[in-house]
Amino acid sequence: MARLLLGVSGGIAAYKALELVRLATKAGHAVRVVQTPASERFVGRASFAGLTGAPVLIDEFERDPARGAFPDQEPPDHDPLSHLELVRNADAFLIAPASANTVAKLAAGLADNLLTSAALAATCPVIVAPAMNNHMYENAATQANLETLRSRGITVLDPGTGALGSKHEWGVGRLPEPPELLAAFEAVVPAGARPWDGLKVLATAGGTREPIDSVRFVGNRSSGRMGFALAEEAAALGAEVVCVAANVSLPRHPRVRYVDVETAAQLQDACEAEFDACDVLLMAAAPADFRPADPAARKLKKTEHDSLNIDLEPTADIISGLAQRRREQQVLVGFAAEHGEGALDYGRDKLRRKGLDAVVVNDIARSDIGFDTAENEVTIVTAESETAVPRASKSEVARAILDVVDARLHASAKLRT
Repeated sequence: MARLLLGVSGGIAAYKALELVRLATKAGHAVRVVQTPASERFVGRASFAGLTGAPVLIDEFERDPARGAFPDQEPPDHDPLSHLELVRNADAFLIAPASANTVAKLAAGLADNLLTSAALAATCPVIVAPAMNNHMYENAATQANLETLRSRGITVLDPGTGALGSKHEWGVGRLPEPPELLAAFEAVVPAGARPWDGLKVLATAGGTREPIDSVRFVGNRSSGRMGFALAEEAAALGAEVVCVAANVSLPRHPRVRYVDVETAAQLQDACEAEFDACDVLLMAAAPADFRPADPAARKLKKTEHDSLNIDLEPTADIISGLAQRRREQQVLVGFAAEHGEGALDYGRDKLRRKGLDAVVVNDIARSDIGFDTAENEVTIVTAESETAVPRASKSEVARAILDVVDARLHASAKLRT
């Protein structure tokens, strides 16, 4: 466990700091937050306090009820100066987002609020994540200020490029995504022990594309959100994670190694190459059941054909093949996207027929969950029980699935001893 002091300055990207706090506390870190007065216009202190379990400070003259202590510490028996005590206890001070104004103050050595006073007093590593409009970021003054911070040993994170806060604005200046921010913190302060340290997880995500010709393909609607959520949550538990991604265009987690594939055959090859080393397989990808038997090497022209008949052949059953060569201690989780009635019956049959430890069943007949949506609702079927997970974000569903996997891992460990 490490102690993260998070400084939040004013800017629309302040909302990302909430997700950073969630990820950091889930990873076992103790977090305190200081805000600038302007940041309260975007995110209130109650939101941060609820996530950290600790008071949030804005004014350098307000009393800190925790007296500078982090959630894992006992408060001292006196009231120390907050800007000194917080950075003295912190393992690192991350300022995210750092507005152009805050960056300028840090470069000039100003100490006109609690955040800048704490930064000036910090002897722990300081990380600055600038976030602002692209014109402000590219301005010579801002670039000079950032170079000044770097020259003083402060870590400056490069912002991303994309849509900005103002409508129709696009360019460099986006705050890095919360997993990237957490990774930057953990790079200067190694993470402590986590429940899945030492475990290796193989996850799959997305949907395969089987070529009809050099342009067209047979595919499905899987976005890869569920598989990516599983990979990210497993990484947060400390596992070493490989994610085989079939045509997924989602942001990548810095602690996950990705292997990109397109077809079911490529998915099979990648899984077979990684399977023997893994302890847990999370087969969330949606490989095609059939593929064109004779794909054309060029684009088929409509003008050359009055009609087009495509012969399909079955693809390999990837998870069944992997299950046949599994080690005794490996945990294998399959997924069953079924349409309407009979979904659970199919999930139970798949569990038995393919020799799996769990099958996650979801009903794709509903348009509000499942494929290419932010939420899901599933039932986790094992030989011993069936766990219904009500509609929730895919990250929350992933955590529920990994809870079942964790119980299975512990049960296997007890049997071995």
